[in-house]
Amino acid sequence: MSDNTGNQSREWNYHPDLPLADPSIFKWPPNPGFVARWFVRNWLTLSERVMLVILAVLSWWLLYPSLEAAQTFAFGWIFQTWAVNMGLMVVIAGGLHWYFYMRRGQGKTLKFDKRDQAKGNRLWNFSNQVHDNVFWSLGSGVAQLTAFQVVTMWLMANGFAPVISFSSNPVWFVLALVLIPIWSAFHFYWVHRLLHVPVLYKHVHSLHHRNVNIGPWSGFSMHPVEHLIYLTTLCIHWVVASHPIHLIFHVLYQGPGAAMTHTGYEDLLIRDKRRLALGTFYHQLHHRYYECNYGNQEMPWDRWFGTFHDGSDEGTSETRARKKRMYS
Repeated sequence: MSDNTGNQSREWNYHPDLPLADPSIFKWPPNPGFVARWFVRNWLTLSERVMLVILAVLSWWLLYPSLEAAQTFAFGWIFQTWAVNMGLMVVIAGGLHWYFYMRRGQGKTLKFDKRDQAKGNRLWNFSNQVHDNVFWSLGSGVAQLTAFQVVTMWLMANGFAPVISFSSNPVWFVLALVLIPIWSAFHFYWVHRLLHVPVLYKHVHSLHHRNVNIGPWSGFSMHPVEHLIYLTTLCIHWVVASHPIHLIFHVLYQGPGAAMTHTGYEDLLIRDKRRLALGTFYHQLHHRYYECNYGNQEMPWDRWFGTFHDGSDEGTSETRARKKRMYS
């Protein structure tokens, strides 16, 4: 628990040291040592990204249909793709929800918000936050995630999208895995800013923002129009050479991966030691104060464009003033 005092410390169950530091690798002048430490932390330890890459490789070998099967649209392989996506979402989001909110395996240690998931509130479908989030995640979410994946596999299988293999281009194969989360962060910032245009926010994005106190099922709980916009990040595979493993990693990162970053906890503790980074206070501030931190810590856009909330009381005041200007 941070030792900081002030209004922010009173509002949260836990927050890291404030004001938030700048962890982006996109700094000037470049800092090679910082970039090297970032790479080690994200790619040479058992991080969320490494776990999703391993899962992508195993899923491609064992679970998803082959590219040969995807040459023509057919119910069998399309249903198989949907079923795998549904299963992975249930296992990852459901498993995290079970551990943190049903078993309470970590109590409230490193949990940002003091509250539990909401029940008995008509704001939510079924008057239940978790049921609402499960409905939108598994309904619209998995369906549209599968649709983008199916179309992309069909394009790859028929030569309309460039495909590589590890043997033909090992350097780009590895580099593409590193770049996909960076591309995702770039894309997310700009479509997220679009979704906060008042008309889109009111009719579309507000569904996701019911989740002020987030949980694993919150990450992929969106209005169908937002799912459509959010998942256009996968269209990069239509024009940039990749392998089905890259596509699956990207699918996992956007879908089940969102459950990992929305647990409401900063890290997973095992024997009182931080073993896996999960959510960030950076994005938790967005869910609390709305008009700030549209991107994530990977890209510096919020700092460059004046929408960064550093967790301080001053940052809250600036964010509330900006929100008032936007909606006045």
